[in-house]
Amino acid sequence: MDTPNTQSSDVRIYLRLLSYLRDHWLLFAFSIAGFMVFSASQPAMAQVMEYLIDAIESGDKDDRVLIPLMMMAIFAIRGLGSFIGNYFIAKVSLNIVHTLRIQLFNKLTVLPGSYFDDHNSGNLISRITYNVNGVTGAATEALKVIIREGLTVIFLLAYLLWKDWKLTMVFVVIAPFIGFLVSYVGKRLKKLASKIQVVMGNITQICSEMISGYRVMRSFSGEEYEKRRFSDASQENLKQNLKLVKTSAIATPVMQLLVALAMGVLVYLAMTFMDTSSSGAFIAYITAAGLIPKPVRQLSEVYGTIQKGIAAAQSIFEQLDEEPEVDRGDYSADRVKGQIQISNLSFAYDEAEGNVLHDLELSVEAGETVALVGSSGSGKTTLASLIPRFYDYQQGEIEIDGVSIKSFTLASLRKQIALVNQDVVLFNDSVANNIAYGDLAGASESEIRAVADMAHATEFIDRMPDGFDTLIGEDGTRLSGGQRQRLAIARALLKDAPILILDEATSALDTESERAIQEALDELMKGRTTIVIAHRLSTIENADKIVVMDKGSIVEVGSHDELIANKGAYARLHDIQFQET
Repeated sequence: MDTPNTQSSDVRIYLRLLSYLRDHWLLFAFSIAGFMVFSASQPAMAQVMEYLIDAIESGDKDDRVLIPLMMMAIFAIRGLGSFIGNYFIAKVSLNIVHTLRIQLFNKLTVLPGSYFDDHNSGNLISRITYNVNGVTGAATEALKVIIREGLTVIFLLAYLLWKDWKLTMVFVVIAPFIGFLVSYVGKRLKKLASKIQVVMGNITQICSEMISGYRVMRSFSGEEYEKRRFSDASQENLKQNLKLVKTSAIATPVMQLLVALAMGVLVYLAMTFMDTSSSGAFIAYITAAGLIPKPVRQLSEVYGTIQKGIAAAQSIFEQLDEEPEVDRGDYSADRVKGQIQISNLSFAYDEAEGNVLHDLELSVEAGETVALVGSSGSGKTTLASLIPRFYDYQQGEIEIDGVSIKSFTLASLRKQIALVNQDVVLFNDSVANNIAYGDLAGASESEIRAVADMAHATEFIDRMPDGFDTLIGEDGTRLSGGQRQRLAIARALLKDAPILILDEATSALDTESERAIQEALDELMKGRTTIVIAHRLSTIENADKIVVMDKGSIVEVGSHDELIANKGAYARLHDIQFQET
């Protein structure tokens, strides 16, 4: 059962949803005007029925032309009102869908990395593709019904009260019963709608994982497992939707039964007590009363639509209200020298689970190449992720040229850093646009080709059907792992940042390509501060400084020769790798 606080929260959410109408108030006003015209035509038609019956009884031949003209005029005006109302409310609805989707997507671009860690991509995508439609149903479709059918009921009741107010009070008696039924059904529909949103997110997630990981699925014979997973999620979606339909389907005939009961009582009383000397007036009254059940039924259903919309709006507004990445710095630099100082640094993804980095101390001089090595899970990638502030550390400090990275604006900080991840991300666009991505989009064709040459990517790009204009498919699916990595390296080369972070940047390359690209990277590293994360120790033997990490702590720092001579953790890793080869 909903508490008063829950109901108050629902009201706040719905009022916030309606606030999106402000930017489209003129269109909305036209829509209301159209629906007013449509609604006023209902009692007008009932009155014409009175004129028609009276004309038939009186035999007045002068009405043979006037009454048909009146009927045609009413239908024409009703049609015009319906068109204006429906067209402009649809325009408002589509604009709100557009606004919400843009806001949701834009919000995703500024949310911290922890938000993406805590939410699966299927639910985030489902909010943009599915939940938004439910929201607009509550914001505009529900309002359309409330305005159009509400005005229709008001005009019809006013007409009935004008005809005979005592008989019309019968409809007032059933109002509490209708209100109770509407309230119960609405709460039930909101609960079901929330479950459906979660299930739709799961369906999207399963589809996304299967499509992106189809090679793994096939290589491990996971087809049946994926089919079962999707079937279970789809079955749950079917189950929840059937419950929703059943609730709505039961509510409608019960509502109609209540209204029919009132209509039956009304007709009986009208035939018993109403002055029937005028057949036209009697028929007009019954006609108007008979027009009430349809709008009352539609009004009873609109509460469920609103509740489903509120359930969708709640998840949308939760995302829109999330705090963006902390960007309180005001320091901006055109180009830093690249000196990095890490002092007493500790970090936890979730403070309840404890730190994954512990009291790190490290100094990196401008232009130095520093390699981070260690077993998987030792904290190398986590440390590298803190430098561009993909996550904010809780203790200690990271400084660049003596300035805390938290004092930089995020845009200025990230402008200083070029990153090549071990998991290469490419976009469904041309080769050139994948290299010249984001702020690099203004690069000339010659600049793009130059960095592609340095990354040894031109040799396969020139063999493509359209060269640099070739579309590479979603996430570069048409390219080999090595080709994808070389495009990512070319992108980093084009950025020409003073600080480079290379997270297994050559891991997907064959020996020949790795040697060639290593030469290009060696040239690029001159005069730049480079953080290299590597598992293959042979690629970092020439680094100025090698940092050995274990369980989130730095256990050794030195050159290759120094660490081999120390016969510590690095020497053991080195011996293991070279014994394997």
